[in-house]
Amino acid sequence: MKRTITISVDQLYRAQPGGIGTYVRGLASGLAALDESSLEVLGLAPRGSLPADAKALPLQIVTASLSLRALTRLWPFWPLGVPKRSNVVHATSMAGPFGGGARAAVHSVALHDLLWRDEPAAATRSGARFHEARLQLLARREDVRIFTSSPGLGERLIAEGFERSRFHSVRLGVDDDSTPPASEKLVRELLSRFGVSGSFTLYAGTREPRKNIGALIEAHRMARSERPEIGPLVLVGPAGWGAVATLDATVLGAVERPLLKGLYRDATLFAYVPRAEGWGLPPVEALHAGTRVVASSSTPSVVANAEVVLVDALDSSSISEGLLRAVDQPTDEVSNARRRKSVADLTWRNCARDHLVGWQ
Repeated sequence: MKRTITISVDQLYRAQPGGIGTYVRGLASGLAALDESSLEVLGLAPRGSLPADAKALPLQIVTASLSLRALTRLWPFWPLGVPKRSNVVHATSMAGPFGGGARAAVHSVALHDLLWRDEPAAATRSGARFHEARLQLLARREDVRIFTSSPGLGERLIAEGFERSRFHSVRLGVDDDSTPPASEKLVRELLSRFGVSGSFTLYAGTREPRKNIGALIEAHRMARSERPEIGPLVLVGPAGWGAVATLDATVLGAVERPLLKGLYRDATLFAYVPRAEGWGLPPVEALHAGTRVVASSSTPSVVANAEVVLVDALDSSSISEGLLRAVDQPTDEVSNARRRKSVADLTWRNCARDHLVGWQ
């Protein structure tokens, strides 16, 4: 008997899909990779032309009759656009939907973080109000299962009165090498257009205050004065919410996926030191490329990974010392393979399997 799973893909229609957009793409690809003939996977989208990311999803898109803004406002009350044959309805963000589908359908939501509480500067006032209101909605909707990759998030909400049985832990992942990295030549050509040659330290992610880029720039400057071989600091990714001064760092902006993977591979170091983070895919992706990683202890995805140099995000001296320790780590093939192995189970296929268990 065929089981229909409907996941929301509205995040791909937003100006900055961010990490949730990566999760949507990854979950869709992971479900497709399972190649189970009993599963029908649908992507629920708002009205309007499909963005490139949505077109590339390995699933059938079903379109609601309303705009993104209208659906976000109305999904808490009505499951607009949800196909009636859906046995599972999964909201990939707090936008929803939170109901609909077949009789006895399973309803679930991905709760990625509580950053509007932990890092108030990471959101506008309206954004914080939106997320807090949706969290209180979930507190009332005991029928909705909650999927999270963030260690400790469930315990925090259980302490506030949420039922423990509602929470399901899921892994996030990196892509499965179906997209090959750009050649070293192409990476060098890109960097040379920005005046970078030789070794470099890489940051990948949005540029926003909670990512702590100012402290990283300061720490990198201190470390480079002692060890010039760590090279200039290269920032990859789009601008997020809030002003960030990039000073003497080299800003590449958003790049195509093959180039990003090539940058991960060719970087001397990868540095990621947010003050607060829901999970943190970029350091996992860097480890998947075999690259040395420095990360703040507030990055859940790698806080227990012995291959990572952990630092205090609030202390530039700690970050600088971490960069110096990392540059002394070996880069032979055995060491690189060990870094890759440390994140080997973090795949989108395993992410999909974790979801299927939670939907049983």
